[in-house]
Parts: sequence; structure tokens; C-alpha cells
Amino acid sequence: MSISQLYCREITDANGALTDFLLDYPFDFNFGYDVVDLQAKTEPGKRALVWCNVEGEEHIFTFSDIKKYSNKMANVFLSHGIKRGSRVMLVLKRHYEYWFAVIALHKIGALAIPASHMLTVSDFSYRINTAKVDAIICTPQNEVCEKIQEALENYNSDIKLWCVKEDKEGFYNLSKQTEEASGELKRIPTLASDPMLMYFTSGTTGYPKGVIHNYTYPLAHIITARYWQQTENNGLHFTVAETGWAKASWGKLYGQWLTGCAVMVYDFDNFEPRQLSNIINKYGVTSFCAPPTVYRYLVRKGIPKMPSLKHATTAGEMLSPEVFRKFFEATGLTLAEGYGQTETTLLIANFKGVKACEGSIGIPSPLYDIKLRTKDGRTPLPGEIGEVVIVPKKNAPRTGIFSAYLDNEKQYEYVFRDGVYHTGDAAYANEDGVFFFVPDTLRGQAIKAVVVLDRGYTPSGKLEKDIKEFCNKKLAEYKWIRLVEFVKEMPKTISGKIVKPALRG
Repeated sequence: MSISQLYCREITDANGALTDFLLDYPFDFNFGYDVVDLQAKTEPGKRALVWCNVEGEEHIFTFSDIKKYSNKMANVFLSHGIKRGSRVMLVLKRHYEYWFAVIALHKIGALAIPASHMLTVSDFSYRINTAKVDAIICTPQNEVCEKIQEALENYNSDIKLWCVKEDKEGFYNLSKQTEEASGELKRIPTLASDPMLMYFTSGTTGYPKGVIHNYTYPLAHIITARYWQQTENNGLHFTVAETGWAKASWGKLYGQWLTGCAVMVYDFDNFEPRQLSNIINKYGVTSFCAPPTVYRYLVRKGIPKMPSLKHATTAGEMLSPEVFRKFFEATGLTLAEGYGQTETTLLIANFKGVKACEGSIGIPSPLYDIKLRTKDGRTPLPGEIGEVVIVPKKNAPRTGIFSAYLDNEKQYEYVFRDGVYHTGDAAYANEDGVFFFVPDTLRGQAIKAVVVLDRGYTPSGKLEKDIKEFCNKKLAEYKWIRLVEFVKEMPKTISGKIVKPALRG
């Protein structure tokens, strides 16, 4: 029996498809104690985390190990005044210390704030000031320590700074302190309704918003893992995601451990698709999840045989029919798309027991009452476009849906206007209730700058390079300008507004 069965009741049909999902958890549910420590008690030698890096270093951690090291880190944090309600930023890439640290923070009731190592100084400064963080735990790599110190130059409050693996000036060495700390920890009272985790949205359309989830959030990911990724008890799941993004919570921790599946982590900087397939084959990965970009690379470079792999999923961008078909032809596996937001868990997907439909994002999760609404508030006809909305179920908690925007109650109330949660995403459904995204040409595409040159300047490769370097020094990598186009003038409407669709070609 997996730990998940203690906290939910799953109702399936003859094909194994999930038809209803009911949660039952204690008022003080805490993933650290009630999943990790319980698993360590019942099956201490059960594999939890398989980790390797590009240098050839390898570690396999059991649930007993995760309990021990998370307890040690919790004691380190407590000794420095980090406690229930403290806010702690984690910038740990794919280092195994992330799993110890985030569970430790869950245990002591602190709010964990994962962040990407690709952030710039201004990005860090904005997040630190907005979240009013009490501590930061970071990687020694990619000049992250230096960027954080620069971001803190004008910050008045005292912040505890830790770095893992190495001694860095101005930072405590968390690895050393962890080894010296006690592995015993008495349970600290927390509530299931307490804030547990906060992600900042990417901020590509305005200032990033802090999205807060409570302690019930991991339970909603049982569906993500068992019925979309199709993780197996004693299996090994591999999601390609850095810990600074919400996708890591979808595929590198909560649902997987709740369903008894170990997590595969490959710590790398530069993406090499062939290396990912080598990891899958070397360690016997049974389920895999990656954005369509990864599958496009694999299709282009040639998909190797991966005999251990049983299931493959994808999300985050539009998946082309060609990649869908070629991956199936090479592996016999159907790529199952899924959809959700930083504010939610998995909302719609091609689930286990339901035949995946090429080009579709699948059917709604039974955890939610998901509808389509037109601008005038009616239910669209089959094939007609509408906004994806979530209708709260009567007398049921909003498990898996965020509990607040950081210090922005007005924005939270706005997205829940009219009694439903507005995702802001458009889709349509066919007569069978299968959902399809409205094609968005921006999804998965490169960012392009369109430039009108002043007098005295002429287009050149050097000028293009200078523009990219100037802009990209001020932007996080995921916002980098990849293309530059020089034009004589911007296309405009009669009223003088720039016609952006004309520039995207």
C-alpha cells in the first residue's frame, strides 16, 4: 500500500480511469511528518531519491536518509531563529540538498520560496524585498552568491545566508552545519491550512506575483503522479525541471513520494538530449516528463531505445502532431499532454485509462469542477472557444488551488470573481468533452526584438550582437532575446498603435 491511500479514496472505472477522488486528511497534515517520516518508519530502506550530476557523482537516498537529513537541517534552521511563519528562499538548482531543505522547512512550518538560479540581481532584489525573506539558501555555482549579495546591498533587514557544498564569504556553510546537527526532531505543530510553499510567477506580462499554497497542496499531486505521469510503487520517475519552478513540485517530490515512487534527478546546466536518454537507461527510469522542447530535440537527433520507460508525459507548450507521432513510432509510447498553472495543480490531462487524443490536453481532473465560459458568461457549444474556469465544489476545500497572492488580496478576489476561478486561458471542447487549447503561436517560441534604427546606424551582425548582450545582461535567461530584426518602421493602426501580430512573423 502506498502512503497516498491513507489520505484519499480513488474511484476508478473498468479501464482504470479515475472517476472520483476524495481527500481525507488530519487538520494538522504535514508532508514532512505524515509522508516522509511515516514512510521512513514503515519502509526505512525504500528508495526515495536517485541523484547524479555531469561530473559522475552519484547518490541514492532512502526515506530514512531524507528523514535524517531534513531533521538535521531543521535543527540548523531552528538554532538560527528560523521558525513557523519564517520566509526562506531556496536557490538550489538540482542539488540534492534541495530535498533535505524543503522538507526541513515544511517540518518547522516555514514558508519555502523556491527560485531559479537564472535570476538577475534585479530579479533577486524584487523577490527578496517583495517577500520580505528571513533567510536564503543557495548554490555556490553560477555566481548566485555574488548576485544575492549585490541584491542585498540596499536591504535593511538582517537575513540569514546559507550556501551548500562550499565556504563562501558572508554565507554559513549549510553542508557543514548539517553534518554537525542532531538528527532527532520533535514534531512541531503546524496546520494543514498554513502557508507552506510560494512560487513567483515568471513575470513575463508584468511584475511577478507570489503564489501561496498551503499544506494540502501535495495531496492534490496524487492525481498528477498516479493518473497522468503513471508513477509506480517502487518505480523511478524523471521530470526535467529545475527546483526553482513549480514544475519541480509536480514531478520531483510530492505526488511521486505519496505514490511510493522514487525520484530521478540529473544535476546539469546545459541541456543535452542524448544524455537524458542515457540516464533513463542507466538507472531504469519507468516514467518521464519533459516539455515539448525536449521531445523535439529527441525526435530531431534520433530517439534511442529506452526499454525501461513505460510512460511519457509533457506540458508547458504546444506539442506538435509530428513530434507526437514520431515519438510513438520510435518508442510505442503515447505522449500524454497535461495542463495546469502555478496557481493550481494538474487541471486537465490525458489520464491513465483514457485514450490520449492527438493534439488535445485531455479531460478535466475529477478533483475539480472545470468548465468553459464565454465572455458573456454562458457555456460554449462544442468547438466554440471559452475561458477555462474552476467552479468551487460545495462544502469542499480548494485543495490544490492557491490560497493567496502575496500581499495582494485585490488580485486574488479578481481571479475568483463571479464565484469561479478564472485561469485566463482559452480552450474549446469537442462533443466527447475532450479539451483543446486554442493555438498560441507564442508558446515555446523564441523572444524577438524588433528595432527601428536611428540615423547614423545601419543593420549589422555586430550591432545585433551588441543589442542582445546589452539587454540579456539585465534579463533572466528565460527572458533572453534570441532574435533581432531591424525594420524601417513599425506597422501601426490608424490610431497609432503598433500591430504586434505583424511583427511576430
